[in-house]
Formats: sequence, C-alpha cells, structure tokens
Amino acid sequence: MRFTLALATTCSVVLASAVPASASASASASASASASASASAVSSTAIGHGGAGATAAPTAVGYGGAVATVDPTATAVGLEVLRKGGNAVDAAVATAAALGVTEPFSAGIGGGGFFVYYDAKRKTVSTIDGRESGPATMTENIFVDPADGLPYDFQEARVSGLSVGTPGSLATWEAATKKWGTKSLSSLLQPAAAVADRGFPVDATFRQQITDNAAAFGQFDATKKLYLPGGAPPVVGSTQRNPDLADTYRLIAKRGTDVFYKGAVGADIVRTVQHPQVSSTPVGTWAYPIRPGDLRLSDLAKYRVNFPAPTTSDYRGLTVYGMSTPSSGGTTVGEALNILEKTDLSKVSTTQALHQYAESTALSFADRNRYVGAYTSQSVLKKLLSDRWAGQRACQIDPAHALVKPVPPGDLNATGCTPAKAGAPVEEGQSTTNLTVTDRWGNIVEYTLTIEQTGGNAMVVPGRGFLLNNELTDFNFTGTQGTAPDPNLPGPNKRPRSSMSPTIVLKHGKPFLALGSPGGATIITTVLQILINRVDLGLTLPQAMAAPRASQRNSAGIQAEPAFHQQYGPGLEALGHTFGPDVAELGAATAIEFTGYGGVIATAEPVRRGGGSAAVVKPKR
Repeated sequence: MRFTLALATTCSVVLASAVPASASASASASASASASASASAVSSTAIGHGGAGATAAPTAVGYGGAVATVDPTATAVGLEVLRKGGNAVDAAVATAAALGVTEPFSAGIGGGGFFVYYDAKRKTVSTIDGRESGPATMTENIFVDPADGLPYDFQEARVSGLSVGTPGSLATWEAATKKWGTKSLSSLLQPAAAVADRGFPVDATFRQQITDNAAAFGQFDATKKLYLPGGAPPVVGSTQRNPDLADTYRLIAKRGTDVFYKGAVGADIVRTVQHPQVSSTPVGTWAYPIRPGDLRLSDLAKYRVNFPAPTTSDYRGLTVYGMSTPSSGGTTVGEALNILEKTDLSKVSTTQALHQYAESTALSFADRNRYVGAYTSQSVLKKLLSDRWAGQRACQIDPAHALVKPVPPGDLNATGCTPAKAGAPVEEGQSTTNLTVTDRWGNIVEYTLTIEQTGGNAMVVPGRGFLLNNELTDFNFTGTQGTAPDPNLPGPNKRPRSSMSPTIVLKHGKPFLALGSPGGATIITTVLQILINRVDLGLTLPQAMAAPRASQRNSAGIQAEPAFHQQYGPGLEALGHTFGPDVAELGAATAIEFTGYGGVIATAEPVRRGGGSAAVVKPKR
C-alpha cells in the first residue's frame, strides 16, 4: 500500500494526500507567476531578504529555466541572468554572489563549497571541490590546548584565527565560469555589488542570526560596525547595506581573483587571522581568549579547486550523483539508499518505512565516521557504495526492533553482518546555504556553499565586508574512533570532512531531480528524506519538501521536528527508537524536478528559515 507523510506547511500539522506532479503544477502556477514577476525586478522591488518589497513563493512551475534559493533577492538575481541569455552556471555564480550579501552568516567569499554540474549537451555530471583547506603549518593538535592537553571548547576554537581555512568560493566561481559558463566572472559579480550598495530590508531571520551571535560579533570592531549598529542588532524592516563588500566585489571584478588570493584582499585576510582585530570597546563579554591563527598569504596563493569524479549509486532505476571526498555526502547518501533498496518502502507501513530510514542512516553514519575523510582511498569509497556492502549492513536491521545506538561501523575486511569496533558519532556545524539552477538548454547546477557555523568565525575582514569561515572546526579535535585511525583529524593543507550533499538524479539517462540543503551533518538526512518522500512514498516534490523531518546520525536519540515527533514518535518508540530534544527545523532545502518537454517544478522551503524562493523564466499559465 502507498502512503503519505504529514506535511508541515504551516505551524500546524495537516495530513495531505499524495497528488500527481501535474496537479501540483496546476495548483502552483499562479504562485509561480507572482514569484517570477517579483524576481524579474531585481533592480527595483525585489531587493529584499524576505521582508518588505520582496515576494517569496516556495514553488514555481514552468519552462525556460529556474532558480531556487533560500532568499528572493538571490533568486531574482539568478533569474535575471537566465532571462538575459546566461546559462545555469552563469546564473548559479551570480546567485551565489548575491547570497554572500543577503545570507552573509551562511555563505560568501570568506567560505567554500561543492558545485555539481550536469552538462545537457554531453550528458555528463562533473563536480568542483571548493572546500577550504588548512594552512601548510597545521598540525593534528591545532585544537588541543597546550596548557592542559585538552581540546578547546568549540566556541573558543571557532572564534579565533585557528579555525579559518583558505576560502574556496571565489576560486570555484572562477573555475566554473571558465569551464562551463558563457559570461565573465566580472559581469556576474555586478548584480550582487548593486544589492550590497542599495541594501535590503532586514527580516526576522536575519535579525535573529545576529542576536544569536551578538556576543561573538561584539568582540570585533569591523563586525559590530556592520551588524551591531549602535550596539544592537538592526531592527526588522531597516535597510541593511554593505558598501565595503560592494567595493570588494568590484575590485575583484576589475583586477581578477589574484587580488583575493595573492594581493591586497588576501593580505587583509591573513592580517585578520594572524592578528585578530579585537575591539577595545566590545559589545558584551566573551568567555574565551581570542587566539591567532597561522594562515599565510602563501596558503592563499597555492590554493586550487579540485575536480573529483562524482559519486554514483543506483536506486530503484535512478542514477544518483553526489559529491566525493572531502565531502561525505555522496557516499553516505548513496550507502543509505543502497541499504533502503533492500526493502520496498511503498509496500510497508509508514512506521516501518521510517524505521528503515532511521536504521539506514545510523548504519551509514557509523561507516562514514569510521572511514570517510579527505584522504580516503577510492577503493574504500567504492566498497562503501557497493550493493554487497549494503547487504552486509542491511542484514542487521530488524523490522521489529531498533538497533541499539550508536551502532558500530562495518568491518571492511569481513563478510556477512560482522561489525567492526564501535566508533563515536560526530556532529558538525549548521550554517550553510544551497541553490539549485537550470537553464533553457537543460544544464543544471546544484551548489552548496558555507562558512560553517552561523556567522563563521565572527570576524569581518576590516574594510572588505565579508565574514571569515571557521571551517577548520569541521575537523575532529581529537581522535573519535578509539584505537582505530580517525580519517578526519587536522593536517597540513588538508580539507576537513563535510556533510554537504549537492545531488543530481537521472532517470533513464535524463534529469529527474536536483536537490541539496544546509544543516551540517543533518544535510545528509534531509537530502535522503526528500528523495525517499518523492521516489518511494508518492509525494510530489513540494510535498516532499514540506514534510516534517527527522535525523538519526548514529546517536542515542532521533533528532526531529515537533510535527514529526508528534505524528510518528509513538510508532517508532514502540519499536525501541528514542528521541532527543525536538528542534524547530532541520535543513532549508532547494530542489528542481524535471517533468519532460522542458518543464520544471522549482521548489524551496515553504516555512523553514523564513521560507525560500523559487522562480521560473516562463511560468505555466
């Protein structure tokens, strides 16, 4: 029997029947037309952050290309590029630059990310690894206090120069435009610079993110000047401008990326890392010393993006492409799908399907934590994505009883259900953003970018207008795998493990879905849950996006949104699952479904993170 999940489209929980994609398309056509009209006015009314003057429609249906992001201003920028003849890569880069203005606590040129591209002409999927890298001088003990031999508290490590890796976003944009784009990076930075100059209305989410970071932001003159005017977060409805970032974008546009990686901007980054500009008149108090780091201009000058082959896995006739290391997203999503494929989720109860989902992610996270890091060999990655390995792991799932968590990883050298020695679960930061773009030719970009924690390391580079990342805290501070090697310890020039999971799905060799999400380690479970909602459980893409979420990452309790816990908790608890404290929301995904004959359904969150924005070039009427 086929079933549906309860959908949280408002603050209340409602049951919704699955409807065909065509019905969803019809129902959302008028909304998409409104979104498209608002988005086209990027130079006027659509300069917003979900506040006054901007319309954020979460679903748009039509043709000719589409953009989905967390923010209407960024969506508008990308859509305008498509309308003026740019392709998906051009629009994605312009959109990402705009998100650096309107979503500065999640992304920007001070961070990095992973870029997945489908080339419609060649029918190939390629990726760019623009992950931040550590300094050449970084050691395994960088986050261990030499005074007592204990790891630093997370916030002490985060708000410091120690946490900053060489940013990769700008290098990613340059590589993507040169390899696959049709417009210059210089031209694609101009719309974002205009947004930074003109400003956008502050909404409740933007203000709350500053409020949550007020103590950290208040320690640095450049940060508090930009985000704590008068010593307090800006009020909702006020205009947020960033002329320094506008100038930085225009300087890069004029002089090229060398000014960032080898020139004046890079020198300012290094100075900020090595000599944090701590305010003599801070706003609030900070409990920790603010430690300098050792990032050098030579680290920036030597930075290069990588072009790893994507991960691939087959799932119920679909081909799922993801991101390889240093991301763990592709392998962990792929392994979980392979485990789930052993059960026909469309023919079991809702509780049993969710039980299988939670067990598959616990098992795949155990393997991820034990084996996956920047330098994991291709042979190990291939094994983790094999059907034989999935069989070894799936045989441990008992339909009647939940496994005791944390579960141990599998033993790569054994067969059957033999587990290896147990390892500990690992958590990661939450601040990331995601965008999904397609063009009239059928090219696709799925791009997840980040500065790690909400607000990065809290340091705005003086005079440059962007926050630095704290990406190096994605390394494990000390070993987590007992006597076994930990694949994610720091090292010179090493890139920390990520959970970012930009994903493109083909059906019979043609695009079917593209999706991704922010959320730290919960990215993996968010992407996986949207996939099974859409593929197995009969939900349309907008329904799959809105459905309440839960995340089991090999921890004692399932992390769940309240609507999920209320609706499905009793059934899962009867099987032995436990729940941790509920969280308000998990992820802030974007996605596009390809319906044939050039048609698309572009979808963003209806509620999470204040609601997202999707728009199409030619709305379906």
